Amino acid sequence: MAKTHICLSFIILLYIISEGSFTRVNAQGQKEWCVAKPSSSTEELFNNLNYACSIINCQIISKGGACYSLDNLYNLASVAMNLYYQAAGRHYWNCNFGGSGLIAITDPSYGNCIYEFRK
Repeated sequence: MAKTHICLSFIILLYIISEGSFTRVNAQGQKEWCVAKPSSSTEELFNNLNYACSIINCQIISKGGACYSLDNLYNLASVAMNLYYQAAGRHYWNCNFGGSGLIAITDPSYGNCIYEFRK
């Protein structure tokens, strides 16, 4: 009986986490970036990219930009989501994107593509 309760509690916890609920465990002042969850669908990535770029300047992911990558939708969406998150004040709800956003505490920058961070 106890094993059943533990298993059920674990399943409920996983469900809550998968719905985009966030628990802040990092110290105040910790650098944070918003990226797409690796499990995000192509449709979610496109929607996130279109939404973020309708509000903020996405020049960095346009052709010729430092983060331009025509063949990597995940990276394009993550950069756009982070630009939106940073511009909107870095509130956890600004990285939700319908449950497909994830707050990272490790800098996701790569090569010449530097993910923006605002204090």
